[in-house]
Amino acid sequence: MSEITRRAVLRGAAGLAGVAALGGLASCSRSTGSVLGPGSDAVATAEAARRVKGGQLVRARLTPRPVTLDLGGRAVRTWAYGETAPGPLLRATAGDVLRVDVGNQLPAATSVHWHGLALRNDMDGVPGMTQDPIAAGGSFRYEFTVPDPGTYFYHPHSGVQLDRGLYGVLVVDDPAEPGRYDKEWVVVLDDWVDGTGRSPDQVLADLQQAGGDGSMGGMAGMDHGSMMGGSMMGGMPGMEGMQSPLLGGAGDIAYPHYVVNGRAATDPVTLAAKPGQRVRVRFVNAGSDTAFRVAVGGHRMTVTHSDGFPVTPVPTDALLIGMGERFDVTLTLSDGVFPLVASAEGKKGRGLAVIRTAPGRRPFADVPVPELSGQTLLGTDLFPSDSVRLERRSTDRRHDLVLGGSMAPYRWTLNGKTFPDSEPLPVMQGERVRLRFVNQTMMFHPMHVHGHTFALTRGGTRKDTVVVRPMQALEVDLDADNPGQWATHCHNIYHAETGMMTTLSYQAQE
Repeated sequence: MSEITRRAVLRGAAGLAGVAALGGLASCSRSTGSVLGPGSDAVATAEAARRVKGGQLVRARLTPRPVTLDLGGRAVRTWAYGETAPGPLLRATAGDVLRVDVGNQLPAATSVHWHGLALRNDMDGVPGMTQDPIAAGGSFRYEFTVPDPGTYFYHPHSGVQLDRGLYGVLVVDDPAEPGRYDKEWVVVLDDWVDGTGRSPDQVLADLQQAGGDGSMGGMAGMDHGSMMGGSMMGGMPGMEGMQSPLLGGAGDIAYPHYVVNGRAATDPVTLAAKPGQRVRVRFVNAGSDTAFRVAVGGHRMTVTHSDGFPVTPVPTDALLIGMGERFDVTLTLSDGVFPLVASAEGKKGRGLAVIRTAPGRRPFADVPVPELSGQTLLGTDLFPSDSVRLERRSTDRRHDLVLGGSMAPYRWTLNGKTFPDSEPLPVMQGERVRLRFVNQTMMFHPMHVHGHTFALTRGGTRKDTVVVRPMQALEVDLDADNPGQWATHCHNIYHAETGMMTTLSYQAQE
């Protein structure tokens, strides 16, 4: 365990004046000390090293605001970056500089986090850790080099705002990409509650109220899933047991809708192509509490990338995608009309898109898809391409991250503490760092490290978000080559907001 004190992570916000706390994801205060904060010279130096000759300036604008969206026959009032969810697709080439002006028209402060990118620390979008929050009516310019090709996405790091319509995809193209496919589809998966009679903030309040002071009939401090099978504790209809044979406790919330590209299964989006075409599909799980098992009726997929980085291509019937994970697959299309199904793992419900290469009747929302019961891959089952294997070297520093929590009271911990009281993880620039995630709960946790990709010690796959299954340990290695203060947390947004978060904290050389 780290011996660094809580004050060190607070010192990581040096230069952030008057930071306002935004719930569990944004508690930091201004101070000075021995950490490399977001305004340090080391951060500017690392950004300068990322700049490449010939890189272009790519401009974009995001305007988070209240909107009414059509989920497919149902209008919902929510927050989004435009008139649709997902928000605008942003696209750049590796080495380009992305400049995004954000004008906040929400009635609350917000932020934009660039999920998966090894960008400069002061642009990472974590209020109270890397920047001031963007106040209601305020604005902020994000400007940074996009160093690595891949599939990424953007979303707030403010409270549980992710569980609204505030997300979009960033594709970073590889200038050396050989292509070898005829079409590309971006497919975003989400669990949806906002505007259906309750907001994500109400869901969080219900989870906390149901947990209360931990009494709950003598079940105080109960680990998630240990007695209730992952029951939905938020007071929403269903109160169903949510269990997955692959993931154990599969979530805390029984959502009324699961959507693909912003459309419910009753009125799905259509993806059109021609028979025989080879398609690259970029899958993004933007959900807050739901893993999705994805399959295409009548087809096998070949997985080619995980969290932006290439893997040894492997065919599969289905793919299990945790919150925050991204996978690229290819498939060669047959002649007809086919369901692309995103089944909410361990829950009741599914998202649906329609792949159409010929005339024919649209599949029903509950169409049987045998591939969902076939070979199913997780990100931990993959192996990296040789070109992205992490160089072999000795480990300089190790940190254990023990994942804990309970439904009563509703709180989730790292090393027995909730953020911001969790102990930071000190590292020094240039070190090889091993993180050991130890899951002591009966629920899976998709663990995400900001500003870095890591390599699984078993297999070597490069990722930034990895599913840690119940009562298991998983080790990853990363190179400490991006100075700053970096959030490290569970990407179940309700777990992160109630405490399962800490800081990968770069220390200044003495």
